Amino acid sequence: MKRLLAALLTLALACCALPCGAGAGAGGDTGARAARQVLVMLRMPPPHFRPDSAYGSGYADDGSRAARRRQAAELAAAHGLRVVDDWPMPAIGIDCFVMEDADDVPLERVLDALAHDPRVAWAQPVNTYHGLDGDPLYAVQPAARAWHLAELHRAGTGRMVMVAVVDSGVDGDHPDLAGQLALRQNFVDGVPDVAEAHGTAVAGIVAAREGNGVGIAGIAPQARLMALRACWETAKQETLCNSFTLGKALHFALLNGARIINLSLGGPADRLLQTLIDAALARGMAVVAAVDPLRPDGGFPASQRGVIAVAQAGDRHALPPGALRAPGADIPTTLPGARWGLVSGSSYAAAHVAGLAALVLELRPGTAPLQLRSMLAPPLHTALAAHDADREQEQTGSIDACATIARAAGACVCRCPQTTAITANASP
Repeated sequence: MKRLLAALLTLALACCALPCGAGAGAGGDTGARAARQVLVMLRMPPPHFRPDSAYGSGYADDGSRAARRRQAAELAAAHGLRVVDDWPMPAIGIDCFVMEDADDVPLERVLDALAHDPRVAWAQPVNTYHGLDGDPLYAVQPAARAWHLAELHRAGTGRMVMVAVVDSGVDGDHPDLAGQLALRQNFVDGVPDVAEAHGTAVAGIVAAREGNGVGIAGIAPQARLMALRACWETAKQETLCNSFTLGKALHFALLNGARIINLSLGGPADRLLQTLIDAALARGMAVVAAVDPLRPDGGFPASQRGVIAVAQAGDRHALPPGALRAPGADIPTTLPGARWGLVSGSSYAAAHVAGLAALVLELRPGTAPLQLRSMLAPPLHTALAAHDADREQEQTGSIDACATIARAAGACVCRCPQTTAITANASP
């Protein structure tokens, strides 16, 4: 065992540095521009839309679209703005226009004016979001042990369940991810789709290949991944996203058959993203999000009603109401360039739960988001079993993966012989 730990520690030291992608500089510029931009929503007419395969989240161009573009141009001119981008979102009945200030008018004043314009459904800032990482740690504590992964995979592997990883770029050529991506799409304008650390690490935890002789096994190794790049990595190795890039990715997931949407990120509440998440939940899609431990409510989108909020197990911050805990410290996972390393943070705890949700949906395909949340929740007595307050706080909400999959499968999955023996000994 000591030899194994030493080998893994050496691997971590060699591999754990996170590279910045080729688009890091452009990504930083994207963030700076977003601070001077607003999103303006114009209502679409009710007629039917037709998704266009060449434009994943688009619809057939028609006169009404041209009319909305003219209207957007008029609105921009009237408020000292210019239109820089737009994206139709028929799933929620709006056309989203990005407008940028042209006259250094305070954006608060512009937003107030737009809010009173009857042509506008709503207007909002372009909010910024970030990946919820922690500091890399080097003690090896594989999640496979905590969750009895080998036993879980005898019951299910997430076969053909579509998981949308809305994140930074995923390395689809990684040995543990080759063949796991059903599709990939880049929603960060002006920056080529590149392999980045955060998205690659999250994707590996969800669905790394099993039994290929290298690396790790994902929680749901036969799930299918949508790699939806809505975030980018900066020169400081931060993972950033914004309202518009995330909105485009969420809308794409809505129209392209995702069963689970993983959001390993956090930031301020956002009306556009709230509307899209509500639409996903209404369509029976599960949404999993990382808890921001520095925010009392867990931050957005973890705080949104219906979202499965996940914090890192062992973190001593108070858990927001309804949130769950999953492995999120010292997690071996995939990194760009055929590498592996250790990562920590609630981003990676959320990825564990997205994978576990895929196992449940393979076993029970018709499970609704609310039912799924109930199946993931630990029994109340498990949360209260600890003897001291600190330990109890750390354990509250911790997922029992074996119990979750046993509920989904309708049969014992882990530790069955021991359970049988205890039951027999307890019989009179």
